Amino acid sequence: MRIGYLDCPSGISGDMLLGALVDAGLSIDELRAELAKLPVEGYRLEAEKTQRAGLAATKVTVVLEEAQASASSAGTPHRRLPDILSIINDSALPPEDKERSAQVFCKLAQAEARVHGVEPEAVEFHEVGAVDAIVDVVGTVIGLRLLGVEALYCSSLPVGGGWTNGEHGRLPVPAPATLALLSEVGAPLAAGPDAGMELVTPTGAALVATLAAFERPAMTVRVVGYGAGSRELEDRPNALRLWLGEALDERRTTMLLIETNIDDMSPELIGYAQERLFDAGAADVWLAPVQMKKNRPGVLLSVICSVEREDAMVEIILRETSTLGVRVRPVTRHEAEREELQFESSLGPAAVKVKRLPGRPPSVAPEYEACARIARERGLPLQEVYRIVEVEAREHLAGS
Repeated sequence: MRIGYLDCPSGISGDMLLGALVDAGLSIDELRAELAKLPVEGYRLEAEKTQRAGLAATKVTVVLEEAQASASSAGTPHRRLPDILSIINDSALPPEDKERSAQVFCKLAQAEARVHGVEPEAVEFHEVGAVDAIVDVVGTVIGLRLLGVEALYCSSLPVGGGWTNGEHGRLPVPAPATLALLSEVGAPLAAGPDAGMELVTPTGAALVATLAAFERPAMTVRVVGYGAGSRELEDRPNALRLWLGEALDERRTTMLLIETNIDDMSPELIGYAQERLFDAGAADVWLAPVQMKKNRPGVLLSVICSVEREDAMVEIILRETSTLGVRVRPVTRHEAEREELQFESSLGPAAVKVKRLPGRPPSVAPEYEACARIARERGLPLQEVYRIVEVEAREHLAGS
C-alpha cells in the first residue's frame, strides 16, 4: 500500500501541502486539468522551484485574476458551508474527491461554529472560503489520488505563537479554529521555540485533521517532496516534507508494562489478583521471583495491557495486593497476524490458534480447553488429542 507521511517541522498550510505534492511528482498540468472540473473561475495555479534555508522546494500559488482580486480586497465573497458544498457537488470530479473535500470543509465549519457559538451552516468562510482555499483543499484531495496515496499520516505540529489578523481583528496564535480542529482529533503539538507567527493555518489543520492519522508509520521511503511556505524563518527551513513510499507489512503496537514488587502476601491472594487482571483485559500477567530488601524473598508482578486499560489495571493491583505503588512504562510489541479457527475435527468440535508470517506457511496451536474437553469425553490422552487436532487443522487450512 502506498502511503504518505507529512513531516511538519515548520507547520502546515494548504499551499505548502500542494507544493509538497507537486515536488514529490504530481504533475501541475494534471492538477490544473482536474481543478478545472470545479465551477470556480478567476484564478490561475502557478508552481515554481525555490529555496528555503538552502533546501530546494516547490512553491505553489493561487494567483487571483484582477476582477477576483478586487472582489476579495473589497471583502467578498463571504461563503457559507452550503455554498462551498454546492461548488464541490456541482463539479465533475470523482465522487470520492467530492466526499473527501466536503469532509474537510464540514470539519472546519464545525470548528468555527464551536468557536463563534453558531450553527455550522451559518459560519461565514471569509479567508478560508476564498478561491485559493477551495483550490488548496480540493487540490490536495486530487493530488493524493493522482499520486496513489492510500493512507496519509502526520507528525506532531509546531503551532507557532504571537498574533494573526482575522476578519474580526487580531487573534492569538494558534487561531481559535485551528486549535479547535487539532484538539478534536487529539493532534500532538510539538514543543519548541516560539516562532512569533502562525505556523499551522486553519486550512492546513482541517486537511490533516480530516485526512491524516497522527503517527509515524513503518514504511519504505521512495520519494521526498518539499513544499515551501510563504516566508523565510530565522531558525528553520519554512518547508513541509512529504515522504512517499510503501507501508511495511508488520504489526506493531504500543502497550504498557505495569510492574510492582510484593513480599508480604499469601500466594493465594497473588493468584487471585492475577485472575482479576486477566478478567479485566490484560494481554499478559506473570510472576517472577525477586530478592527484596533485608534479603526477603518476593515476587515481581508484571502486567502487559493496552494504553486504554491502564487505569483499570492499576486499580486492581492497588486494591487486590499490598503494594503501595506501581511502575508504568510504554513498551512496543510486535505481533504476528493471528486468528482463532474453530472447525469440526474427527473427534468433535475443536479450536486452534493460527499464526501467520509473511512468506511462511501458517502455524497452529490447539486450544487447551477444547482439547481437554475432547480428552475427557473420549477417554483419550490429552497429548494424543493435541496431535490429531493439530494435523487436522493444518489439513483444514490447506484445503480452505
